Amino acid sequence: QVQLVESGGGLVQAGGSSRLSCAASGRTFSGYRMGWFRLAPGKEREFVAAISWSGDSTRYTDSVKGRFAISRDNTKNTLYLQMNSLKPEDTAVYYCAASTKAGFVTPITPSAYEHWGQGTQVTVSS
Repeated sequence: QVQLVESGGGLVQAGGSSRLSCAASGRTFSGYRMGWFRLAPGKEREFVAAISWSGDSTRYTDSVKGRFAISRDNTKNTLYLQMNSLKPEDTAVYYCAASTKAGFVTPITPSAYEHWGQGTQVTVSS
């Protein structure tokens, strides 16, 4: 079992940057593929980015490619999401998730992840 705690959200102006962190405790962090999802009001939970166990493989949804970067530090048991050139449509609650299920190296569906954090709010003002 792994516990995930996100931090770093807040209010950011459009065009600005923010970095989210996800601290993991419990089982060995490097044994999990990790992902970021977001949930905006009135919308379904959306895949944002995923990263493989070692960090050598990443995947992004099209709307954040070139603006967001997912990374991990297995020595610190921490996942990151660097967000640049933020837009009002990036406003959402952001969740980190962990997966040990068999499947893709960088899964994009919520059902592929069995552990979730509580979420952190990111609000981008125009």
